[in-house]
Amino acid sequence: MARRKAPIVLGEVSAVPAEDQRTWARSHGTYISGRAYLDEADRWAADMESKWGCGRLRLLVPPDLREKFDRQRYLLNRAVWHGQLEDVRVQSGRMVNAWKALDQAAEASGAGKLDLRIMEVVLDNGAVAAIVPDNDHARLVRAEDRRMDVWTLEEVGRVLSAFPTVGKIKESFPGAEVVRCKRSIDDPMDSIHDTDEELGEAF
Repeated sequence: MARRKAPIVLGEVSAVPAEDQRTWARSHGTYISGRAYLDEADRWAADMESKWGCGRLRLLVPPDLREKFDRQRYLLNRAVWHGQLEDVRVQSGRMVNAWKALDQAAEASGAGKLDLRIMEVVLDNGAVAAIVPDNDHARLVRAEDRRMDVWTLEEVGRVLSAFPTVGKIKESFPGAEVVRCKRSIDDPMDSIHDTDEELGEAF
């Protein structure tokens, strides 16, 4: 069975553990069961990224809530790589609740949501690329402590035209998509390369 990185769009560890200790993913049945719960956590992460922007929601809440959220991300990653099926179920549910808590706190504070005319994606260098229809819409982009590159659709078109190989690859593999999840700003999970230890253990 193929190994995969921890599934949290805004909370994956920066490196895959050297040894896969997942007991929950050792049979097709338990893998399917675990994925059902992880998919729900993934769905919430993706929805929150679409609503608030890439890596932005955890920055919109008070530090104490951010800390609880980051601790829960750690616990979920630990369950993914070192846990049993029940660990994955429990921590996935708690991760969904953590996303809900951040969403409610951001709503209550009146924080601005991601404008529907802006699409954001995290680049390999850690910056967030904001894609806007044109220069007039660039003013709608909110960097808010994130490294941000703003691109218009026209600029994206020029880049694609300048690198025709990219288009040929997409033509050769219909339906293929390139997936890369990386933090856009300094994120505590980026400094943790394995989640085998308890939260209280020393680095």
